[in-house]
Amino acid sequence: MGVDSDGTEEPGWDVDPEDEQGAAVVAALGRQLRAWREAAGLRPADFGAAIQYGEDQVRKVESGKRIPRPEYLDRADEVLNAGGRISAMKADLEQVRYPKKVRDLAKLEARAVEIGSYGNHNIHGLLQTPEYASALFRMRRPAYSQDEMDHNLAARLARQSIFERTPGPALSFVQEQVTLTRPIGGTMVLRHQLEHLLEVIQLPNVEFQVMPTNREEHAGMGGRIQVLKFADGSAVGRSDGAFHGRTVSDPKHLRILELRYGIIRAQALTPRESRAFIEELLGET
Repeated sequence: MGVDSDGTEEPGWDVDPEDEQGAAVVAALGRQLRAWREAAGLRPADFGAAIQYGEDQVRKVESGKRIPRPEYLDRADEVLNAGGRISAMKADLEQVRYPKKVRDLAKLEARAVEIGSYGNHNIHGLLQTPEYASALFRMRRPAYSQDEMDHNLAARLARQSIFERTPGPALSFVQEQVTLTRPIGGTMVLRHQLEHLLEVIQLPNVEFQVMPTNREEHAGMGGRIQVLKFADGSAVGRSDGAFHGRTVSDPKHLRILELRYGIIRAQALTPRESRAFIEELLGET
């Protein structure tokens, strides 16, 4: 989490100039905030002091260069006596506060009635603990700034609201054994991640399988695979080793991904065996 020059918490994240939709929403919100502040007769410095943010951050938010956090809007609503009208802007902001590629993925996951995923480098984002996800983001080269780290972490954790859906989608995960043994972030981070996995895979709509390293036959050598299916019968999929890594929706392409994923599931440990495998790892961690 960033810190302003006067020691206060930064009110949000920088706007991605390539995200036209997000930039337009944030700019409109900034103009409204400025109008409210000016109507109250407050200078940016005075307003910033009242909501416990620096003047520079206030100016960035009002100029549409900065995406404010929800608490920024709540404080502004209270100081400007807006009666909840500024806080209500959080609903619009929620749609654009995360990176566009993550928003697009989250929208697909939110619509999906079935998700199948094979992962070979790290545990799937929907299954990650905050500590594990943070450790992964720290591995990135060139390195993320702390601000980018906070932004991406918040976006990844927001996707996990999928587990709160009723009825929940059918979720199937196959993870390479190495993703469950590599101590990303350290031994305790890995241990907490494995404990979290044991909790999640008990959900009735979740199937989790481990692909052992010693398998002589493996249909997933082309890399990650993900297939999402929707209530209207449509679907999208993606694989590192197929169709140049592009997201596809053509039935012919999807059949290839589904075929590979089906074979991967057949080659992996069963869900019961996979649970026992994780429990054994925990005993050794």
